[in-house]
Amino acid sequence: MYKYFLIQHPNNILSSPIEYLTGVSTIKGDLLRKEINVFTFKDLLEYFPFRHIDKTKIDLINNLHEGMDYVQVAGRVVEKKIMGERRAKRLIVHLQDETGIIELVWFQGINFVEKILTTGQAYLVFGKIGFFMGKPQIAHPEIEIYNSQNATGKSFLEPIYPSTEKLKARGLNGRQIAKLTQELIKKISTKDVPENLPHNLMLQFKLMGRFDAFTQIHLPANEINYQQAVRRLKFEEFFLAQMSIQKLKLNRHKNSRGLVFEKVGNYFNEFYEKFLPFSLTNAQKNVLKEIRKDFGSGKQMNRLLQGDVGSGKTIVALLSMLIAADNDFQAVLMAPTEILAQQHFNTITSLLKEMNIGVQLLTGSTKTKNRKQILSGCENGEVKILIGTHAVIEDNVVFKNLGFAVVDEQHKFGVAQRAKLWKKNDIAPHVLVMTATPIPRTLALTVYGDLDYSIIDELPPGRKPISTTHRFENKRSQVMDFIKEQINLGRQAYVIYPLIEESSKLDYENLMKGYEEVKSFFPEPKYWISMVHGKQTAEIKENNMQRFVNADTQILVGTTVIEVGVNVPNASVMVIESAEKFGLSQLHQLRGRVGRGADQSYCVLLTGQKLSNDAKERLRTMVETSDGFKIAEKDLEIRGPGEIEGTRQSGALSFKLANIVDDRPMLEVARNAVADILEKDADLELPDNQPLKTYLLSIKSKTRWGKIA
Repeated sequence: MYKYFLIQHPNNILSSPIEYLTGVSTIKGDLLRKEINVFTFKDLLEYFPFRHIDKTKIDLINNLHEGMDYVQVAGRVVEKKIMGERRAKRLIVHLQDETGIIELVWFQGINFVEKILTTGQAYLVFGKIGFFMGKPQIAHPEIEIYNSQNATGKSFLEPIYPSTEKLKARGLNGRQIAKLTQELIKKISTKDVPENLPHNLMLQFKLMGRFDAFTQIHLPANEINYQQAVRRLKFEEFFLAQMSIQKLKLNRHKNSRGLVFEKVGNYFNEFYEKFLPFSLTNAQKNVLKEIRKDFGSGKQMNRLLQGDVGSGKTIVALLSMLIAADNDFQAVLMAPTEILAQQHFNTITSLLKEMNIGVQLLTGSTKTKNRKQILSGCENGEVKILIGTHAVIEDNVVFKNLGFAVVDEQHKFGVAQRAKLWKKNDIAPHVLVMTATPIPRTLALTVYGDLDYSIIDELPPGRKPISTTHRFENKRSQVMDFIKEQINLGRQAYVIYPLIEESSKLDYENLMKGYEEVKSFFPEPKYWISMVHGKQTAEIKENNMQRFVNADTQILVGTTVIEVGVNVPNASVMVIESAEKFGLSQLHQLRGRVGRGADQSYCVLLTGQKLSNDAKERLRTMVETSDGFKIAEKDLEIRGPGEIEGTRQSGALSFKLANIVDDRPMLEVARNAVADILEKDADLELPDNQPLKTYLLSIKSKTRWGKIA
C-alpha cells in the first residue's frame, strides 16, 4: 500500500495530510492522491470546481431539451431493472414527476445502486442530460432522497468538481468532494492563506483578497463574487509565473559573466562588403544589432532567435560567427540531424569559399582520419567554425577558445546535450538558439520569458509566396497531372505521407502503397522517384535524399523525415497526403521545403472527405496564410499550450485556472506589472513588496526555469 508521510506543522494547517480531514478515511485518502493528486489540505483547496450549478432550481422533466447541459429533477422511482449480461450489463431506473418520465442509467456500481434505490421513494437527481431515441436520459447521476430540507436549503451556487470512476465507486463523486471542501473551508482562516500580492497592486487592479478568493471560488455567495475570485486567482498565477522568470532573467543579466567581443573586424567586414549574396532585411539587421550589443556587454548572451522557414536565420548566425572569429574566438553550430548539419556546412562553406577561414563538419559519419584532423584543428585553433551534430559535444572535442555556440532546431536536443556545449570553455560561450517553428508571443512570454529573444519576421526580397490549395482524394489524378506539368518545366516535387509512431507498421504499409501508386502515375524510365523513410539505414536514406538534391530523381516520396534539412531550390511542388493527420506547425514546416528558389511554388493538401472541425480549421488556415506567426497563434488556439512542440516541459504552462490563449490580455497586464515592480525594487525590499517576498521565499518551485541550457 502507498504510504504517505507528512508532519503536520501546528502553524500551517494547509500542509496537513488529506486523511486529517473529517470524512476522509485512509482508503479514500489513498484514492484522492492516486486519482487527482490531492495529498494535503492545500491540494484540496487548489482543486477547483469546473462549474457551479444553481441547485435551488428544479427542472420539470417535460421541459428538458437537447440544448440543456446539466439538469436537476425531482420525482419518484416508478421502475428499476437490470438489463444485459457481463460487459453489457446496466441498471435502468425510471423517475417520474408530474410532467413526465426520465430514464436514469448506471453501467458501473449496478448492484450497489440497485440496492439503495427504493421504488416509490422521491429523489432529487442531478446530472448531465442526454437523449436516447428522442427520450431524456441521465447516465450515472448524483442522487439523494428528496425532502423539504434539501429542496429549499441549498446555497445559490453549488460547486461541481471533476471526479473519476474509481472515486465515484468509493463514494467520492462531485457532490462528496464538495462536502470535503466545505469541511476544509470551515477549518481555515485568513492567517492560513496569507496575502502574497502587493497592496498597491491589489488596489490598482481592484483584486479580491486571497483568502476571500479561495473561499468564493468554491462556495460563492453569488455570481459576481465567483467571477471576482476567478479573476484574482488567474492574475495571481500569471503574476507569480512572470515574477519567477523575470527575476531569473534579471539575475542572469546582473550576475552572469560573459566573454567580450570588442570589435567587428576583417572577417565580418570582408564578407559583408564582398561576398554577402543579398541585402539583409531590416529584421535581420535588427537582430544583428541585438547580438552585437550582447557580445560587448560583458554578460553571457542567452538568446532565442525565431524565424520562419526561409527567413535567413543562418546568415545572421554566420555573421555572428565571423564577429567571434574577429575577436580570436571559435564558433560551433550544432544541428539535430546529419542531413541538416551537412546542409549548413554546404551553405556556409559556399558562402565563405573566397575567404581564408577554417570551417569543418563533424558528425557520426566522419571518417577516423578526417576526425583526427578536425579534433586537432579545434584544439590548436585552426578550425574557426565547427558545424556538426551531437558529435560536437563529445568529450574528445576540445576547443582552444570557444566563444560562440549556435543550436539549430533547439527543441530537438535534450537539456543535458545542450549543456555540454556551454562547458567547452572556462567562461561559458555566448549562446544563440534558433527555431524555424514560430512561437506565439503569448507562449514565448510564458515559457521563454527568462531569455532574450529576437524575431526575424520578414522574408528576403524576391521570395514568392507559396500557393497552397486543399484537394479531396477524388481529385488525385488532377493533382498528379499538375505534378507532371511542373516536372515537364524542369521542376521537382515532394509527396509526403504521415508518420504516427504508435502505428509505425501501418504507416510503413501506407507509405509503400502510396509509393506504388505514385509510380503508377509516373512510370520509369520517363520519371525517376526517390523514397526516404525511418526504416532505411542512414546510408540509404542519405543516398536517396542526395539523388533528389542532385536532380537525378524528379519526385521524392517520404515521411516527415524530410521536414528539416532539405534545401532544393528546384523543387516547386509539395503534396501532403492525409494532410488532416498533421498539426498546423508540421504542415507549415513541410510547406517550407518548397518556395526556396525563384520560381512559383505550390503546396497541395490532399485529404479524405470526412474531416473534423479542427482539421477543417487547420486546412483553412494553411490555405489562407503563409505567415508562420499567424499559423503558430492559430495552432496554439486549436491545440492549447500543452501540446505545442518545443515548449519545454517546464511546468510554466501548468496553470490551474489561467489560460494563455483565452486570458492573453491579463497575461500582458501581469507581465507589465512585474516589470514595473522589478524596475523600481529588484530585490523586493520596499514595505509594500514584503508579502510577495515572504511568499516567494516560502515556496520552492518544482521547476527550474533557467537558461535554455
